[in-house]
Amino acid sequence: MILYFSGTGNSLAIARKIAEAIDDQIMPLNDVARMELTNEKRIGLVFPTYDFNMPPAVRNNIPVLKINPQAYVFAVNTCGAQAGNCLWTLRRLLHDKGIQLAYAHKIRVPDNSAIAFGRNPNEQAWKFDRFASRLDRIIADVKAQKHELHYAWWGVPGWLTALPSIENKLLLTFHPVVNEDKCTGCGTCAKVCPMRNIVVDQRAGIGPHCTICLGCVHVCPHQAISVNGREALKERQYRHPDIKLKDLINR
Repeated sequence: MILYFSGTGNSLAIARKIAEAIDDQIMPLNDVARMELTNEKRIGLVFPTYDFNMPPAVRNNIPVLKINPQAYVFAVNTCGAQAGNCLWTLRRLLHDKGIQLAYAHKIRVPDNSAIAFGRNPNEQAWKFDRFASRLDRIIADVKAQKHELHYAWWGVPGWLTALPSIENKLLLTFHPVVNEDKCTGCGTCAKVCPMRNIVVDQRAGIGPHCTICLGCVHVCPHQAISVNGREALKERQYRHPDIKLKDLINR
């Protein structure tokens, strides 16, 4: 079983490709966090880096996963550039449960948070070709059940951004804001939110459990959700090219 967390489809696309290659299944991490997984002999975790560490939604779900301590557990981190402390944090959380992280690696993908700085994530499509061989290697390693840890070591930036005082400031900085003058209440944002954190009552309202995946910012058909004080221009909205909108909704 491969468990994934994804806002704009990067981790979903990677999880799919690995699952197809090793003949396995995928499920959203949020949906299986409290399911019994002790019969699974192989568990994969695919998730992004947010601010040099794990998304809060991933970090909060790992401790409640029910995994066989004898299972082969691997992880793949999707990131714009740096994995930060993502894989180190995962390794520690699993260790606290008596579970060994056997394999870990990262793969670079377009950075959907670039939109928060006025940049276009779609201009980073070159990463797909450049890191295709990395994905092939990861798949081969998982098939062979190798025990290798890449990018799974402690670092100061990841430690700093995980401090509650700093993390709360980052969450506030990147917290999506709905422009009520533009919002039509179509509900697209609520349908794709992996946290089920958006309620639509004439206009969209973002709740207190946002994990800053920015999925809502990138899918809004009216560009009615801004981040870091910047409006989401249509040409800067991003979704992984192999992932359709219905894929983000159906998960």
